Amino acid sequence: MHGIDFIKDLAVVMLVAGLVGWACHRAGLSVVVGFLVAGMVIGPYTPPFSLVSDIGRIETLAQVGLVFLMFSIGMGLSLRKLRRLGLSLVLATFTGAILMYNMTRALGGALGWEPIPTAFLAAMLMVSSSAIISKVLQETGATHEKTGQLAMGVSVLEDVVAVVMLTILNSLVQIGGAKASVGVTLGLLGAFIALAGIGGMLLVPWLLRKMSLSAGEELPTIVVAGLLFVLAFLADKAGFSLALGAFMLGAIVAETPHKTQVGRAFEGMRDVFSAVFFVSIGMLIDLRAVVDSWALILGIAAFVLVARPLAVSAGMILIGGSTRESLRVGLSVTPLGEFSFIIAQLGVTAGAVPQKFQALAVGVSLLTTLAGPVLIRRSEGISGWIADRQPRWLADWEEYYHGWLERLQRRERKNVLWQMSKKRFIQIAIEILLVTGLLIFSGQMFGLVRDYLPAERSFPHGAELIFWSGLALIALAPVVAIWRNLSALALLYAQVTTAGHPQGPKLAPVVETCLKAGGGLLLILWLGAILPTGGMARWLPLVALIVVAVAGLVLRRRLVYWHSRLEVELHEMLAQGDQKFTGTTAPWMAAHSDWNLTLTDCVLPDLADCRGRTLGELALRSKFGCTVAGVERQGVMAGNPTSAMVLYPRDKVLLLGDPRQVASGKDFLQLVSGSAATSNFDEVRMEAVTVPAQSELDSRSLAELALSRSYGLQVAGIKRGGRRVLNPGSEEKLFAGDDILVLGSPDQIAAFKAGIRRE
Repeated sequence: MHGIDFIKDLAVVMLVAGLVGWACHRAGLSVVVGFLVAGMVIGPYTPPFSLVSDIGRIETLAQVGLVFLMFSIGMGLSLRKLRRLGLSLVLATFTGAILMYNMTRALGGALGWEPIPTAFLAAMLMVSSSAIISKVLQETGATHEKTGQLAMGVSVLEDVVAVVMLTILNSLVQIGGAKASVGVTLGLLGAFIALAGIGGMLLVPWLLRKMSLSAGEELPTIVVAGLLFVLAFLADKAGFSLALGAFMLGAIVAETPHKTQVGRAFEGMRDVFSAVFFVSIGMLIDLRAVVDSWALILGIAAFVLVARPLAVSAGMILIGGSTRESLRVGLSVTPLGEFSFIIAQLGVTAGAVPQKFQALAVGVSLLTTLAGPVLIRRSEGISGWIADRQPRWLADWEEYYHGWLERLQRRERKNVLWQMSKKRFIQIAIEILLVTGLLIFSGQMFGLVRDYLPAERSFPHGAELIFWSGLALIALAPVVAIWRNLSALALLYAQVTTAGHPQGPKLAPVVETCLKAGGGLLLILWLGAILPTGGMARWLPLVALIVVAVAGLVLRRRLVYWHSRLEVELHEMLAQGDQKFTGTTAPWMAAHSDWNLTLTDCVLPDLADCRGRTLGELALRSKFGCTVAGVERQGVMAGNPTSAMVLYPRDKVLLLGDPRQVASGKDFLQLVSGSAATSNFDEVRMEAVTVPAQSELDSRSLAELALSRSYGLQVAGIKRGGRRVLNPGSEEKLFAGDDILVLGSPDQIAAFKAGIRRE
C-alpha cells in the first residue's frame, strides 16, 4: 500500500498548492510564500491539521520537485545569455557574493556560531531568487529599465553562484565523497561540468533535431524528461547534488533551437512540481521552530535588507556603474528564495546545521519578499538620497576610478597579442577540464557500463581493456588539440617577443622551442597527476595508451578532423540565435524618469477576449494612449508590428506608454469575460450539399456568393455531371443540381443548408 499512500500524499500536496496559490494570487502575494505556509500547516509538525505525515515520502516529493525546479532555472540561463550579460556583470555578481559571504561570516562570528553553520548561513544569504525578482520587476513595471535588466542579470548569475556553493557545501558535509579542499572541489566541479556539458551539447541538440523530423511532439518531451533524471542521477553518482545535473540539462537545452518547444512542453510539469517542491519544503518545517526563532529571523532579515544592497552595489561600482544606478540594482535583488531553501535542506538533512535553519530560510524569504516591491518602487528616491549625501572625497575617488577603468579597457582593446591569443587560452582551459573529467570520473563511468561490456574467461580483464582503450581514444583528440594550441601560442609569442631584435630571426625558433618544451612538460605533469593509478587501473591505462598510440598514428588526420568538426558544431550552437530579440533580451533603455515612459510586457491568457483580433481592431493607442512596441510569439520577436497583426493566446505583448496608460492597456489585453467564442477546430469536417432548384446560388460564381464571409465555409470541390472540380477558383459558377463539398464546423454547415432551403 506504500504506492497508494504516495499517491494520496501527492494528491493532497497538489490540491493544497492549487488552492493556496489561487488565494495568494487574488491577494497579490507571492505564491511561493503561500506554498511554504501551506506546507507548514498540513505537515507532520502541526497536528491536528497534518494531512501528510511520512517524512520519507515528503523528502521524495521534495527531490522530484527539486529536479524539475532546477531544470526550469537552468532553462533560464545559457552560455549565450552569459555572453550577452558580459564578463563585467559576472565579475560584479561574484564580487557582491564574496562580500556578502564575508559579511555573513563576520555576523556568524559575532553570534558565536561554528564555521560550518556560518558557511551554510552565508550560502543562504548570498543568492537571491530569480523567480521572485522577475515577478516583482514585472509587477512594478521595471522589467525593461536598465536597472531592472541589470538586477535580473545579477539574479540569474547568482543561480550559478548557488550551484557552486551547493557543490562546496556537499564537500564540507562529506556527501557523495571524501572531504576535500575548496580548490579541489571547484576543480572537480569544473571537470564534471565540462564533461557533461560538452557531451550534452553534442548529444541533446542532435537527438532533438532527429526526433523533431521523424516523431511527434510528445516523444521529444519524453526523451528530455528521461535525460533530466539521467543527468541528475549521474551528478549524484559523481558526488554532487541532483540539483546540479538538472540545472545543467536545462542550460544545455537553452542552447538549442528547440528551447521554446521544450519550455512549452515542460511548462505544466514545471508549475506542478515546483509547487510540490515548495509545499514539501514547508512540510519539513516545524512551526514551533519559526515561533521560537522569531527574533533571529527578524535580525537576519534586517541584516539582509542592508547588507545585500551594499554588497551588490559595491560589485556594480567595481565595474564602472554610478552610485545611484548601482544602489538601485542592489535594492532590487534583496528577495531570497528557492536556493536558500535547498541549501538549508541540504544542511539539515546532513546534520550539519540545526532544524531551525529551514524555519530561518522561510522566515527571511517571506520578509524580504514582502519588502522587495517596496524597495524597488522607492529605489530611485533612496539611491538619489544616498548619492546626494555621499562625501565629496568619495565622489571624486569614484570619478577617478571610472576614468582609470575606461583607460584600462581601451588599452586592452588595443592589445593585439591578447586579442589574438585569448580564444586559444579559453579552448585550452575547456579541453583540459574535459580530459580531467574523463579521467577523474572514469571509475564511476566504468561502474555504469561494466555489465554491458563483453568479458571472456580466457581474458579476465577484457572488459577493462576495452573500456580504457575507448576512453583513451576519446581523450586523445582533445589532448592533441591542447598540444596544437600550445604550439600555436608558442609560435605567436616567440614572434612577438623577438620582433625588432637584431637577432630576432635566430632567436625566434629558440624561444619557440623553449616555450613548447615548457608546455609539453606541464602537459605531462598534468596527465600524470590525473591518470588513475590504483588497483587494476595501475597497468591497464598503459596498455590502453599503447593500443591507442598505434591507432593514433594511423588515424591522426581523422582525429584532427573529428575534433575540428566538434569545435565547429559547438561554436555554431553557441553562436546561433544571438540576434533574436525576446522578452529577456530587450535592449536596455537609458534613464527616462523625466520622460515618464515605461515598458511593460504582458502574456495573453488562453481565454483572453482580445485573442484572434488585430491590433487595428483593438485600437490601444486611441483607447488608452499606449502603443505596442513588439510581440513575442513562440520565442520569435516581431518588433514594431503593423495594425494588421493578429494576437493569439500566450503571445507576449510589449507595451510602451506612461505607467497609467500601460496599466490600462495591460488590463484590457488580459481581460477574460468568458463570453469569447471557443475554438471548434476538432469538429471541422467536409460534407457534400446539393444545390436545390431555383436557388439563388444558381448561375452565380463563388466570388459573388462569398460563402466564407456569409457562413464561414470553404468550397473544397464541385461535382457536376460526373465531373469533379477540386479546389475551385473564385470565378467558378454553381448551378442547380451541383454537389458542392463544403468545409466547416457542423453549426456552419447546418446554417448554410438551412439558408439555401429557405431560398
